[in-house]
Amino acid sequence: MHRTGVPAPAPDLVADRPDGTVVGCGAVVAKAHPATSEAGMRELTVRLSIAAHPRLTGIMPAPLGPGGSPVEPGTAMPPLLLDGDRPATLWPRGEPVDPNAPDAAPWRAAGTLLARLHAVPADALAAQLPGPVPVMRGPEKAARAVERMRTALADGAAAPALTDAAAAAEAAWETLPAWCRNEKLPEPSRAGTLCHGDFHLGQLIRHPWDGSWQLIDIDDLGLGDPAWDLARPAAWYATGVLHPTFWTAFLHAYQAESGTEGVDPWPVLDAPARALTVQTAALAVTKAHAARRPLDEAETACADACDRIAAAAAGQPGEPGSSL
Repeated sequence: MHRTGVPAPAPDLVADRPDGTVVGCGAVVAKAHPATSEAGMRELTVRLSIAAHPRLTGIMPAPLGPGGSPVEPGTAMPPLLLDGDRPATLWPRGEPVDPNAPDAAPWRAAGTLLARLHAVPADALAAQLPGPVPVMRGPEKAARAVERMRTALADGAAAPALTDAAAAAEAAWETLPAWCRNEKLPEPSRAGTLCHGDFHLGQLIRHPWDGSWQLIDIDDLGLGDPAWDLARPAAWYATGVLHPTFWTAFLHAYQAESGTEGVDPWPVLDAPARALTVQTAALAVTKAHAARRPLDEAETACADACDRIAAAAAGQPGEPGSSL
């Protein structure tokens, strides 16, 4: 009971995935992250401190302190600990994007927020951080998705259609540059931007205090190639999953905020978009195999795109563009 005599709100499960469990309780959500090493704890502490930095105000919600209390901007705070080695973080609970109202999805707001995030200079954060800004983990997640697919299908019991989809993903994976496969860092000219690392519409909420759309999820936040943050919507558009109207709204908002209107984005988007197509297909195969079901329409589109990526690499690929 609260001291006012009003019962405390019952906790509710918001999400439970391999990369974390999120539980809501009233106006606060708590995220239990996977157990990690000391180095992982240090990087998570830096990521928390970035989210709490004044430069991120209006772009990402600031984390909350113990008990769900707001913290002063710029406060360096380590994560809480669960079961000794599992870190947990607390956040304001916002309203997510409604998956049943695709026409109302905030694509323009998303493009503007990513451009604002990419404009934050890393050296302006440094003085208030407990360590160096870590590397953005997007390519690491793509490589992990391919490994998960390989592990899932190692029992030899996959349906033929899933085996074919996995083979297409593997063939497309082999065509990607090494940095997209997490085998080396991107070129320095493309590696120094503060990136989200795992952008999709599920990473947006309306902030409960002012109703503005903001980015959430710091787990992959870090320095890298900003094209990675635009690459998932680009891949969805190129494979026919995302309507051109939404892609155009997202891209135009990003370019208007970043001052890159009129610049063809595809020469830099092409490789990351292909990598995220493979990641999506690999995760789809893994989930479908576990559920003993066929791929759905959107998943099949990604697997088919992997076939085209591999075929183009084996033949005479055209200019980078908006078709995978």
